[in-house]
Amino acid sequence: MPRRAFLGTAIAWGAGSVAASARGGEPLAARLPDAMTTPGGADLPYGQPSVQERKVVRHEHQDAGFSVWRSPLENQRGIITPSGLHFAVHHSGVPDIAESGHALMIHGLVTQALRFDLERLKRYPMVSRIHFLECAGNSAANALSPFALNQTLGELAGEVSCSEWTGVPLSYLLQEAGVKDSARWVVAEGADAASHTRSLPLDALLKDAMVALYQNGERLRPSQGYPMRLFMPGWEGNVNVKWLHRLEVTDAPAYSKDESGLYTQALADGRIERFAFPMDVKSVITHPSGLQTLPDPKGFFEIAGLAWSGHGRIARVDVSVDGGASWVTAKLHDPVLDRAFTRFTLPWRWQGRKATLMSRATDEHGRVQPLRSEWKRRYAMHSFNHYNAVQSWRVGTDGRVENAYV
Repeated sequence: MPRRAFLGTAIAWGAGSVAASARGGEPLAARLPDAMTTPGGADLPYGQPSVQERKVVRHEHQDAGFSVWRSPLENQRGIITPSGLHFAVHHSGVPDIAESGHALMIHGLVTQALRFDLERLKRYPMVSRIHFLECAGNSAANALSPFALNQTLGELAGEVSCSEWTGVPLSYLLQEAGVKDSARWVVAEGADAASHTRSLPLDALLKDAMVALYQNGERLRPSQGYPMRLFMPGWEGNVNVKWLHRLEVTDAPAYSKDESGLYTQALADGRIERFAFPMDVKSVITHPSGLQTLPDPKGFFEIAGLAWSGHGRIARVDVSVDGGASWVTAKLHDPVLDRAFTRFTLPWRWQGRKATLMSRATDEHGRVQPLRSEWKRRYAMHSFNHYNAVQSWRVGTDGRVENAYV
């Protein structure tokens, strides 16, 4: 259309609209949403989620006798868990520690004992790494319950999250202290009321550990160990000591109450697994998942989820929609990082019939996520730590999704 003709048509349309309003028709502004006709509210000094998302929160559980806050994984789409939704486990509450009075002591089998306050630590070179963190007891309900509990993914397996962690490589501090030849272990202690204590092998700490000061670009939150925590990528959450204040270099583990009791695995043949640090390869379908409902009786949907391994990168994820009778390889989305969440998806055409959805991850070292029956054959009936069996979701003809055992 020529420009003049177009402008003439637009003017005529506008005149017609005005005339319609003059004749008592509904004005155009009346058909606009409120957000386009009324100025919005003020912003906040620290940004908050939309009030429309107020139901997306962590939920506290006391099943183990202490406070456990689980991440709502069913709402997560990317690989980074928001700091406010990161899972947390507190054996004796969250201490209120001021940065100004806190320090880290390194002593024991070292040439010189050293004390690092926060101002001194912040002057050291730092690194940033994206890694998952998982509680050793994650998915305990599926390990222990004789029947599948009808719960959300977050309630069943929400003791795992993934963040960008920033801090000082522990190797810098240990090298400055001068580790003696007889040193083999490091005993880490937190400044909480329980003096939470774990022993870790020195060689592994020198390779991978950091004293984390930041999470997702901001200072650690109190529930994540403010003002500093030990962070060991891929290892069970309990060894990532929060509110870190002491590292003792030793020639043997301390066999503390935590590592000698709750965090020692009992095998089916009567033996035990002590110091089983890395978390094994695992995956979960985040949607559709427990207590969700497919919106249409049938049609095209996207099966999506997260996979991770404490031993390295995810190599592949296979998905089944028929209870494991057949498997299809899902798409892995970049970035596929070392010891971090990896997102996977698979298109699925649901025919409105009953279906059982499963995901099975394999890491770069060939470790494969086991079925629940396989995991149960290896461990004692009362064992639940390091549970990494395949998670199954049963979809009913009405579209409702629930936890299932296969």
